[in-house]
Amino acid sequence: MNKMLKLFSPWCLGAPLYMPGNRRDLMEIANGEKHSLLRSMIFCTEDAVSSSDVASCVRHIGLCLQGFRDSPKRFRFIRARNPDILSRLLDLPDIEKVDGFVLPKFNQDVFHAYFDQLQGTPFKVMPTLETKEVFDFNAMSELRQGLLQDDIAGRVLMLRIGGNDLMNLLGIRRPRSSTIYETPLGGVISQLVTIFRPYGFSLSAPVFEYLDDSDTLQKEMKLDLAFGLTGKAAIHPAQVPAIESAYAVDAEDYEMALSLSDRQAPAVFKMHNAMCEVATHQQWAENIINRQMCYGVKDGLLTKEYAGSSV
Repeated sequence: MNKMLKLFSPWCLGAPLYMPGNRRDLMEIANGEKHSLLRSMIFCTEDAVSSSDVASCVRHIGLCLQGFRDSPKRFRFIRARNPDILSRLLDLPDIEKVDGFVLPKFNQDVFHAYFDQLQGTPFKVMPTLETKEVFDFNAMSELRQGLLQDDIAGRVLMLRIGGNDLMNLLGIRRPRSSTIYETPLGGVISQLVTIFRPYGFSLSAPVFEYLDDSDTLQKEMKLDLAFGLTGKAAIHPAQVPAIESAYAVDAEDYEMALSLSDRQAPAVFKMHNAMCEVATHQQWAENIINRQMCYGVKDGLLTKEYAGSSV
């Protein structure tokens, strides 16, 4: 696969769909013959597969890889159960047909066991923060310093926040009709954002496990964006359009982002009854423009002045 054809931006992943790696229709999904609107998918060998089925799951993935077709607009990842399973996956013929790996239960204990194997490979990775160390500011700061190493930072596409595993460590489950931010994880997510985002790492939002509560899902996604999170994995195909539609940008935000990115823009100006300051709103503007490139403008509406403009 020609990796140069793919734009590895965290926003391009959309709503990755988690699925067990031993699904019988895995190859059809990977090739877009089923769930054709998926931008990205994660084939799981970890929590979605029982321990007794892991070996057969890896063999099944290996057989399916033979039939994977090049797909520059679809991103395919495998969640390795542990470093040993990553080693087995890396030995599979045609493993280069996937784009990378999700690294679960990621902490200092498995840091080198994962990354030493990946040296010299083209794969992107998404480490998942879901162990008890996540609650420790110093442990996360130390982990960040390791990820900032030159030969590692460029390989990290984003960090995933494992909400359900973190909840499990606390012995609780998100109540129905409650966002993740109304639980003890609200403060944890805030801390992770302040530890990792200033250093250039994107973080994805925890999954939403209820399939019959779209109102709370939409409420939570607004908070995901307010906290600076990028993307939210889906646990069912029905969630994908709902998640991705929430990433379409407001017309006024997009217009302000374009103005902030204009080299001729004054240092400070008023627009849509908001203060726009180039020095402090530039990163926000870049994120809005990146989202618009992937998901468009809500309702496709722009003022006449900006209709058809681009950056």
